[in-house]
Amino acid sequence: MIKTVLKSTSLCAVALCLAGQAIAAEPARIERKDAQSAVLILEDAAPATIWLSRDRILDRHDTLVARKSTAQRVALSLPASQRDYVIVQRGKGAPLVVAERVLPLEQGSNFRDVGGYITKDGKVVRWGQAFRSGAMPMLTDADYALLGQLDIGSVLDLRSLEEREVAPDLLDDRTGALFLSNDYSMKPLFAKMAAGNGENTYAGIEELLVPQFRTLFKRLLADEGAIVYHCSAGQDRTGVATALLYDVLGVDRETILADYHRSTALRRVEFEMPPINPADYPHNPMVQYYAASRAKGPAKAEPLYTPSGQSHLAQFFAYLDRQYGGSEGYLRQKLGFTDADLEKLRTRMLQ
Repeated sequence: MIKTVLKSTSLCAVALCLAGQAIAAEPARIERKDAQSAVLILEDAAPATIWLSRDRILDRHDTLVARKSTAQRVALSLPASQRDYVIVQRGKGAPLVVAERVLPLEQGSNFRDVGGYITKDGKVVRWGQAFRSGAMPMLTDADYALLGQLDIGSVLDLRSLEEREVAPDLLDDRTGALFLSNDYSMKPLFAKMAAGNGENTYAGIEELLVPQFRTLFKRLLADEGAIVYHCSAGQDRTGVATALLYDVLGVDRETILADYHRSTALRRVEFEMPPINPADYPHNPMVQYYAASRAKGPAKAEPLYTPSGQSHLAQFFAYLDRQYGGSEGYLRQKLGFTDADLEKLRTRMLQ
């Protein structure tokens, strides 16, 4: 049964993470206030008629919120247990669909809808098509009930064998979604990090995760329900995957970088790994890594910057541009996608 009230710690974490973190390329956003209400924030005061909808299509079943309002902050009755959409109509143009970017899960981490950003040519990334997340081993029944409303067609796990051994996905079992993954070990990555100086950390990840990244874009092209893709923290492997998607769709890199760095505030590290006994996994490097980290004190999300103060993702973009001529070049050269595929992807993901 869906709980009617979120755990207070969960709700406060979501609200605080959203407050004050608007990104310029969002024409509108939803800011949650409590378990039953939120605020729609519009970037301008042009008259707007606003509806609440259970889907992304304006029809007679939708609930009118305001007619020809010029307010830039509109109160919404929006239960956290429901995945509702807000539809904004201005003039005779196409309506604008808005959704809550960070899903208010009780025990999730960094679970976000990738929709809502404006591209450089004025289109908007569609809501409800792709969701990114950290690991999900501690989701509650209420969380599964909310996620069950997303029409999830597939779950793509970007994690290694060692991570999946300890905290296997259950979202596919609970929703009937197709589960997708590709086997690899974290040991080479740990060796690389140990030998490096903390700079250009992501260089080479585009080679290691070719099968996973190819699968992500193929599932988006297939248009068979929404896709949820995730790693452990939802920031590095998932952050790179999201950056590739946004870059190919035409979202400007300043927005992509701002979105990437939101992971530091949105992660809830305590829900990314279940309670485990390291002695049960003596040969699992991820377990030993987590055990060593927790021995130093409570786990926390670290800012995504190098020792020299540069953004990890900004460095990766520079590397990608040198190696492949950018994200599109990478998708063509390494993932095997054609110009027709990329055009189909934009048609599928933009409005």
